[in-house]
Amino acid sequence: MYEGKLLIVEGRSDRKRLIPILAEPVKIICTNGTISPYELEELLTPYEDWELFVFVDADDSGEKIRALFKREFPLAKHIYTEKVYKQVETTPSEVLIEVLLKAKFKVHRNF
Repeated sequence: MYEGKLLIVEGRSDRKRLIPILAEPVKIICTNGTISPYELEELLTPYEDWELFVFVDADDSGEKIRALFKREFPLAKHIYTEKVYKQVETTPSEVLIEVLLKAKFKVHRNF
């Protein structure tokens, strides 16, 4: 049973940055940095029927989280910011819109 789209980000700043860009209901959950497999399981249990997306920073912390998701939730879809921007929160809006569109999210193009 499909419930909706679930987007995992690292921090509240990432979440705040994405909310005004998204033009569809998307549940956004923050990991608040590195997370253990147990904590991740606890966090995602209520969303087991949701379509899972991971959008974390292009740095060591983000890569650790991404690796954990690839291991624990292999069906999760991964969204990447360009390495030059490193963080989701510092990525220009035009780039965020582009990567979200590629991942099949509806976005406000006039953002």
